[in-house]
Amino acid sequence: MAEEASNPKPLAASTPAQGPKPSPAPAPSPSSKPVPSTAPAAKPAPSIAPAAKAAPAAKPAPERKPSSTPAKTEAKPKASSEESEGPRAPKRATLDGEERRLLVLRRSIDRRRPIFGRQAANRYYRIGRWGSWRKPRGQQSKQRRHYGYRSMVVSIGFRTPAKVRGLTPSGFLPSVVHNAHDLESLDPKREAAVIAHGVGVRKRLVLEEQARKLGLHVLNPFLKEEGEQ
Repeated sequence: MAEEASNPKPLAASTPAQGPKPSPAPAPSPSSKPVPSTAPAAKPAPSIAPAAKAAPAAKPAPERKPSSTPAKTEAKPKASSEESEGPRAPKRATLDGEERRLLVLRRSIDRRRPIFGRQAANRYYRIGRWGSWRKPRGQQSKQRRHYGYRSMVVSIGFRTPAKVRGLTPSGFLPSVVHNAHDLESLDPKREAAVIAHGVGVRKRLVLEEQARKLGLHVLNPFLKEEGEQ
């Protein structure tokens, strides 16, 4: 025993030294998720762009052919109507505030004025429909006694204001003319000319031209201006 302890046996040189065995890696569990890597992604290498192509040469503009239409000339200023034909005729009369108010009142009265039918106009055609009026005088006349199912009887309450009575809707006072002398006595701001029915076409045209030079408004013109119907 003492000899064995003093002379130990040499180890074989051919057997390598064995260290501790590495422990096996644990198997990944199905519930565990892969941990994303925090390392920055590698940038792609810059690509070399191809050389830009040369722009095509611009085509020369086609030559313009001379137009056959003549060049526009500057329009000469026309002479004013006051110099050639006199003052322009007004479309409406010159009225004060009270007359304008009464014209508006007259329109409202005209809208609510009834049709005055003559008695027995629906029975006899010879009496006329709405073009004539006669006051009913019969003792038993239902229209004279103002029965509701008969036509209205003319009354003074349906009249228009006296200050604007007889004026046109535009405010002019119509005046019948037969010759040029009648035109000179009219006021262009308040009166308008009405050429008489018996005046012929040739004389009517002369009167209209004279009224245009005087600045008078003609209510029944033979030749209408632009914009009139």
